[in-house]
Amino acid sequence: MLLQVYGKPAYCYTGGKPFDPALPCVVFIHGAQHDHSVWALQSRYFAHHGHAVLAPDLPGHGRSGGPALTSVDAMAQWILALLDAAGVEKALLAGHSMGSLIALQAAADAPQRVCKLALLATAFPMRVSPALLETSREKPQQAIDMVNIWSHSGIAQKPSFPGPGFSVQGGNRRLMQRIAQTNPEPVFHTDFSACNAYAGGEEAARAVTCPTLFLLGQSDQMTPPKAAARLTTALPQAKVTQLPCGHALMTDQPDAVLDHLFDFATA
Repeated sequence: MLLQVYGKPAYCYTGGKPFDPALPCVVFIHGAQHDHSVWALQSRYFAHHGHAVLAPDLPGHGRSGGPALTSVDAMAQWILALLDAAGVEKALLAGHSMGSLIALQAAADAPQRVCKLALLATAFPMRVSPALLETSREKPQQAIDMVNIWSHSGIAQKPSFPGPGFSVQGGNRRLMQRIAQTNPEPVFHTDFSACNAYAGGEEAARAVTCPTLFLLGQSDQMTPPKAAARLTTALPQAKVTQLPCGHALMTDQPDAVLDHLFDFATA
């Protein structure tokens, strides 16, 4: 589905079902150098089980137009404008990595628009090392290869995971390459810089009023569970779940992620 947000095309995958704003809505927000496809399993399941689904490509990523936005705050406002464009009054926001910061800030900016909040592979502060920041700008392919290795736990290392002829790491590497090829700007560097500069996490968490779920990977090398402590402390009523996986929860543990998200959404 193609919408217009701030005068530019905004692509949203709707899970293989026509979008119906009258249904309970779930917005799946991807992370750095990714697009809507990282949520393929979850978005399709929700869409086929009574939910309206918006899995957008953020500006400058995938099929959405415009340059990549340079701050978490700007991306949060874009998500809220997307809800307006889709005719949605209130939604569950689920975000992965950079997307978790976007979802968190959107829930703080407009608590009346967010009924539930799911933060996957989150951290605050979400620091990015100077070396990786520089590599993402000067040698994007090298940065892609580095992050691709760090994002997956040992469960996803073998080329036959999750089944014969399938490579989780190969698929993720190709996705990040495709994002780089479709945008002349250094999207990876822009995304990483936005994560690194975001300073409002604790304040945003204290402003959240809706039920919140944290899904964290026990073997996450990018955002280890301890890096979410400042957010979980600021949200003492939130549910915190750790899964035996790495940073790429949706591919390392796709069924477990789906089960936890759907149980949370329908509780």
